[in-house]
Amino acid sequence: MNAASEGVAPRPGALTVVIDTNIILDVFVFNDAAAKPVRQALEAGELDWIATQPMRDELARVLDYPQIVTRLNFYQLCASDVLALFDRHARLVEVAAKARLNCSDPDDQKFIDLAVASQTLLLSKDRHVLSMSKRLLAHGVRARAAL
Repeated sequence: MNAASEGVAPRPGALTVVIDTNIILDVFVFNDAAAKPVRQALEAGELDWIATQPMRDELARVLDYPQIVTRLNFYQLCASDVLALFDRHARLVEVAAKARLNCSDPDDQKFIDLAVASQTLLLSKDRHVLSMSKRLLAHGVRARAAL
């Protein structure tokens, strides 16, 4: 577990959600209009965002991609700013057991596994994830691109 996130407690009454890396970038880097409700709900404590250390590690790796570094510079941000926001809002939990559903993109599997284990909302714009929406719903997971 990341020491910075140990203090993030479950939020009673909040909607539990798993958020994939692309949505995180939209919320904390690109300030995408479709992601504004997510940011507002996080700030208001209306979402209980659960994540795992491998999800945070993926975000850190993606923030080093040259095209993302260019955007960070444009918005006068650095990777540590985005990771600090992750740490502030995400509640780190143990890595979930492998779900019976397989995603065609192995990088997305960890998000599916956690969402299925938690039977919660999964926010993702990834076509591999969204194409599984009906199968995910049968396992108690609502996969959507936005709130």
